[in-house]
Amino acid sequence: MTTRAAEPALVPRHDTALPARIAASAATTEGAWLRTEDFTGWLEGRRRAHRFEVGRIPFAELDGWFFEERTGNLVHRSGRFFSIEGLRVTAGDGEHEPAQWHQPIIDQPEVGILGILVKEFDGVLHLLMQAKMEPGNPNLLQLSPTVQATRSNYTKVHQGADVKYVEYFVRPDGGRVLADVLQSEHGSWFLHKSNRNMIVEAVGDVPVHEDFCWLTLGQIAELLHRDNLVNMDSRTVLACAPFPDDADAGLHSDTDLLSWITAERSRHAVRADRVPLAGLPGWRQGEKTITHEDGRYFDVVAVRVQAGSREVSGWTQPLIEPVGLGVTAFLTRDIGGVLHVLVHARVEGGFLDTIELGPTVQYTPGNYADVADDDRPPFLDLVLNADPARIRYEAVHSEEGGRFLNAESRYLLVEADEDQAPLDPPTGYFWATSAQLTMLVRHGHYVNVQGRTLLACLNAMRAYTR
Repeated sequence: MTTRAAEPALVPRHDTALPARIAASAATTEGAWLRTEDFTGWLEGRRRAHRFEVGRIPFAELDGWFFEERTGNLVHRSGRFFSIEGLRVTAGDGEHEPAQWHQPIIDQPEVGILGILVKEFDGVLHLLMQAKMEPGNPNLLQLSPTVQATRSNYTKVHQGADVKYVEYFVRPDGGRVLADVLQSEHGSWFLHKSNRNMIVEAVGDVPVHEDFCWLTLGQIAELLHRDNLVNMDSRTVLACAPFPDDADAGLHSDTDLLSWITAERSRHAVRADRVPLAGLPGWRQGEKTITHEDGRYFDVVAVRVQAGSREVSGWTQPLIEPVGLGVTAFLTRDIGGVLHVLVHARVEGGFLDTIELGPTVQYTPGNYADVADDDRPPFLDLVLNADPARIRYEAVHSEEGGRFLNAESRYLLVEADEDQAPLDPPTGYFWATSAQLTMLVRHGHYVNVQGRTLLACLNAMRAYTR
């Protein structure tokens, strides 16, 4: 007699309860572990508990780093971590003469983990966040994900201490995965860099280290309104949280949005070629900096770091330091009772796939100080001169402090009207809902890191004003 194999059990394709759990956490502004009003004191306590110090040094004082004789590339003797190389980018859209430029770029091929561990307390999801020092942060200590580590970090190439809680993300069978997606890093400064953005729900008890705290999404939403507090890695993971879809309609269908993205990727031709850092056209190398001949864009610098709370307590490394404060903004409109944002198909030399959706405005104004009005980026002056009554969100956030020094942008959500931002926008721009962006960030390389920050801020604004 032949025994018939049991049919495998099927599971639902979607967790229909999860968006409501996310919404409930976003609506909870007082947590079970730490009161929001006590957070500043807790963070200052962690700042006082450790010694943090960052100082600029000449390239010659970098320990373990050297300029390759053949290429002039700045590399680590282990062959790991990252390198600073030269890049030549040629970009065209089929209508205009292709643009070409040269720049230094960070090459870090390994995929890191940005992970937030979550757990219910009193029936509400809380997120385990870390007070983490990064050498490039303006105030050094910011609120980071539970785990923020490169592969070199969590495999201990640096011979340092273990990365706390990493086991939940490299072996997520100890928890339940709520979100897991490869997302791009800054395409203007990284070459083809991706990190694994994860949200994992813990099973069982989770011991809490002194540099970590449990917060609800509602509490983090409030903290996102404070300058230089919630770091970039937290913001990108938060953007991947499956917030509920408050509107099932928009100016354009999801299919139309995806078709427009495909058309934009098809019409842009981008070629990025590695070239030696030595003798890079338009760039000059000194004892302490690699800088553009016009004094614009960014510099490459070197620092010495002391950090009592890190896996390694002291090291040296190169960093990229932008020249000037950036301005990053979504223009918004209420269309048929649904909030829409104006996205831009951005070309950046380090992207894997020609374009990603970015904010309406993502520029450093100082780079355009002497540019004629007709040649200035679209919508930049509209944002710079926005009526304060139209600014729906504003905060200064720093970019990734592990690779960038004092990289700050003024992030804004600015309400526009038909005269300022028409429903039929210029080529390269498209009106999308926040729900459509939330749909896209379930997949990699659709929304750039600045767009993901603004999506997290947009969700925070909505949660904070409920």
